Amino acid sequence: MRPLRLDLAGFTAFREATTVDFTDADFFALVGPTGSGKSSVLDAICFALYGTAPRWGGARGIANALAPSAAEARVRLVFESAGARYVATRVVRRDGRGNVKTGNAGLQLMPAGFDVTKLDTGLSPDDLGEVVAGTPAEMDEAVLEAVGLPYEQFTSCVLLPQGQFADFLHAKPATRQQILVNLLGLGVYEEVQKRATARAGRADAALETVARVLDGLTGIDDDALATATARVDAMRELAGGVDAAVPELRAARTAATEAERGLAALDAELAELARVRPPRDLAVVAEAVAGARAEAIEASAAVTVAEEREEKLRGELAGAGDPAALRLLQQAHTERKQVAGEAATLAGALDSAGADHDAAVAALESARAAAARAGAELEAARTAYQEAQTADRAAALRAHLHAGAPCPVCAQPVTEVPALPTGSAVAAAKKAGEAARAAADAADRLVAERDRAARDLERTLDQARARHEQLTARLADLDARLADSPGPAALREQLDTLAKLRRDLETAGGAVRAARETARRARAGVEAAEERLRGAWHAFDTVRDGVARLGPPAADRADVTAAWAGLADWAARATEERRAKRADAASAVTEARHTVDAVTERVAALFTAAGHDRPAAEADPVRLAVVAVERAEAEHRRLVERREQARELREQRAGHERESRVAKALAGHLRANNFERWLLAEALDLLVDGASRILRELTDGQYDLTHDKGEFFVLDHHDAGLRRAVRTLSGGETFQASLALALALSEQLAGLSTTTASLESIVLDEGFGTLDASTLDTVAATLENLAARGDRMVGVVTHVPALAERIPVRFEVRKDARSSRVERTGR
Repeated sequence: MRPLRLDLAGFTAFREATTVDFTDADFFALVGPTGSGKSSVLDAICFALYGTAPRWGGARGIANALAPSAAEARVRLVFESAGARYVATRVVRRDGRGNVKTGNAGLQLMPAGFDVTKLDTGLSPDDLGEVVAGTPAEMDEAVLEAVGLPYEQFTSCVLLPQGQFADFLHAKPATRQQILVNLLGLGVYEEVQKRATARAGRADAALETVARVLDGLTGIDDDALATATARVDAMRELAGGVDAAVPELRAARTAATEAERGLAALDAELAELARVRPPRDLAVVAEAVAGARAEAIEASAAVTVAEEREEKLRGELAGAGDPAALRLLQQAHTERKQVAGEAATLAGALDSAGADHDAAVAALESARAAAARAGAELEAARTAYQEAQTADRAAALRAHLHAGAPCPVCAQPVTEVPALPTGSAVAAAKKAGEAARAAADAADRLVAERDRAARDLERTLDQARARHEQLTARLADLDARLADSPGPAALREQLDTLAKLRRDLETAGGAVRAARETARRARAGVEAAEERLRGAWHAFDTVRDGVARLGPPAADRADVTAAWAGLADWAARATEERRAKRADAASAVTEARHTVDAVTERVAALFTAAGHDRPAAEADPVRLAVVAVERAEAEHRRLVERREQARELREQRAGHERESRVAKALAGHLRANNFERWLLAEALDLLVDGASRILRELTDGQYDLTHDKGEFFVLDHHDAGLRRAVRTLSGGETFQASLALALALSEQLAGLSTTTASLESIVLDEGFGTLDASTLDTVAATLENLAARGDRMVGVVTHVPALAERIPVRFEVRKDARSSRVERTGR
């Protein structure tokens, strides 16, 4: 796995969007102050692939992915593995309850030659290639297949985090062996063993199936084949004999059929002639037609007489006058009498109403005069009341005056003060005013009442006058209409005459309708009688048409009785002639049937001789013989096919037996694991040899690395080649040994891997500050040589300036109050 590009947003220290481009960084260093976010870059790579990071303590530490106070974190990693490019994406979100969950996860296989810089143009996810995984659960398997390493082995061989640098060095032999199995792809041999076992099982199952089929293939020996061949020959001989006898049988059947057809024709003609019988009521039908026609003529004449009587009465009624006009004149006489009486009554009422109106007007004038007098008296009382109030006020001022003092009203000196009045004049004036007000109100009410009465009488008088004028005009109009009319008695006489004529006309109309109904019934009777006559002719024509091919005589269409009599006589003669011929035809049929039975018996004997069932009487012997041949041949073919099937099944059985033996042998060899253990031992030898060489360079020849039964040891050449367990090394020595193993894994085993788990990159996140200057120089030179080979990426996370300056590409990580940022420097 080789990272190409890393995009971060809201992830740990990288609150703002940040991109780290590893495209051409074969040898790089992540540098920056402590806490700036250097290790977070490696955490992001791990998280994009596996959903967790070593420093989080497992998948439950996913909340560490979110930057402080951020609600969402996005990580996208573009990487190469075994020549293919992938893009892994994970999105983490915090919900309203504060829970942190993976909101989205996916792995896509990018198209060949895809330009990574196009990611900056805002491509949609659909443009990034084929979706390999779309959920966190699918990501686990997809990433393992793409990278070739599970999470624990990835963090032990590719990305070595702080505090876990020595994991591979101190790992248990079984754990270290599993890492090597994954790296070398030795699991393929276990898969081969499983597939061989499965193939052996399938071969045994197929072998059992073939055996069951073979057991079911019975009756296919040579005797059965000879019997089937003889059966085919016998059926073919039967078919030949039947073919030879068939022409005679067909000729006999044809002759019998012709004889039977002739006899049937005679019987059919006799049956047709037997149906020639005149109807029993033929004479009644003819008489009914004549009687119905006579009744129809008589009814038609009665209709004519009734219609003439009705027409005469209509003329008399039309000349007697218009009854509506006579009734209008009669109504006018009655209305004139009513109008004249109402007009006379209304004239007397008008005289009385006029006198009442004059009296009401006089009473109104009297009331108005009394009201005027009461108003004058009320005004005088008001004046007296005002004068009394003035006198009372002057008296009140006078009580305070004395002779010689100035007057408060005129400011003149008062020579003499008049005596004060004994009582107040205001009370008497107020009482007189109240009496005058009551009298004035009573007078006004009387005026109003009498005014209403006078207006009501005047309205009534006006209405009576208008009605009298209407009656006078209507009376004049009626007199004009009745000027030339006869009196009411004459009008009643004319109306009585018209009523009698109308009654006579209605009676005549009823007679016309009755005559017409009688005529209609008579015509219906004629139609019914003629319909029976037509039925008689139809029956005659039907019977004659039925025997037309026998040559009946021509019919007289004027008399149905005579026509039926002629046809019946002819039918009797024709029947006698055909009865004479029928005896000979019946004898011919009997003889022909005897011939057919004899030939049929000979054909049946052929079937019996061939061992076949006798054919049914109605069966076609040729068809039966052909079917017998086809069945015999089909049985022969099926027997041959089953014999061939048995031969093929025996060959298949032998093949399945061989396949089962080979698969079981292969599975047995691989089950012993000897081959895998030998490969692992060889790989571990190569790994230790490479690591020992690098460790000698790092320790200036002091240590060699060796192994025994899966455990790692060092040989201390400064102590007479003493073998020591790697757990006895100091911190700096452990770092040197772990670095040697990590570099050897990257350098030596990459060429041995047979899967996608090739170590295409190695990133070291460990404290190079523990090394002295000489060792640091050796480590730097080792890393430079490893990177110079160009077949893998080498990255380090360091605080040591001396080491960082020797690395061509540096990613400087800086952090401010809001977010961390990454800036690339160097070549």
